Amino acid sequence: MRHLLVVLSLAISAIAFAEPTPLILVSASYQKNLIALCELDGTVIWQYETAGPDGGHAGHHEVQMLDSGNILFHDDWNVVKEITLAGEEVWRYESNDVHAFTRLADGNTMIAESGNDRIILVSPEGKIISQTPLGKEGRSKTRQAEVLDSGNYLVCAEGPGTVTEYSPDGTIVWEYKIGTRVYGAIRLKNGNTLINSGSGNSIVEVAADKTIVWEANQKIPGTDVSLHWTACLEELPNGHVVIDNCHAGPDNPQLIELDRNRNVVWQFNEFDLVGNGMACFDYVDAEQADQIRRLVAATNK
Repeated sequence: MRHLLVVLSLAISAIAFAEPTPLILVSASYQKNLIALCELDGTVIWQYETAGPDGGHAGHHEVQMLDSGNILFHDDWNVVKEITLAGEEVWRYESNDVHAFTRLADGNTMIAESGNDRIILVSPEGKIISQTPLGKEGRSKTRQAEVLDSGNYLVCAEGPGTVTEYSPDGTIVWEYKIGTRVYGAIRLKNGNTLINSGSGNSIVEVAADKTIVWEANQKIPGTDVSLHWTACLEELPNGHVVIDNCHAGPDNPQLIELDRNRNVVWQFNEFDLVGNGMACFDYVDAEQADQIRRLVAATNK
């Protein structure tokens, strides 16, 4: 069993009686090899050691905090795992070159299989429910992949530098070619698509007609925050977005929260914890975070 380190700060008991605040679930590789739950100020309340290069894995590209309080992650390119906060593995699916996955509200799991050139939906019992073929010319070499409200998939592909929307039968219904080793993209509530360009060191928001409506190149405008390998991203319920700024060194934040006007309102810089290889995270809202703190406290007893 992997070494499990549960770290509880004295602040947890006080937090239980205060207004709940969000948590950040971070997943880091490249010699750090860990998953951690952190307060917004960086305080670690739970930490789990992952396999790392010795286990044949050099990167973490997806992590998800589940409603149950379990965590969906990978420390092997071919296996998606679900663990409890006690470190017990309760579900796994063996696949082929996986960089993106999501547990859906119905209990099924979306997995983008780069090695099999497809997206699959997998039941809790491990049965394939459906499969969607990915496009040609490198479009199957995925990074972030999201299930849209329509049931379509929004998929980033590093090789051709494309963000592609697929219907469940594999038809390409929309595509934006950014031309970089693109890592992350989400469909915003306003209908635009926000893209983290990966090697392009930028963030780009494009409308449905593919016009650029906002972008940040190399730096967040009006700040000294340098953008490096922009990776995963999330939109929060309040319309803010959180950007993963991977490989950015110790002097820049690994996570950046931007408000609706794209002003920086929060930064996460815990280089000593996550190092230079944090490409994925999950934002745990305040209500769920309060429950997670209680689960962490119970695990430590």
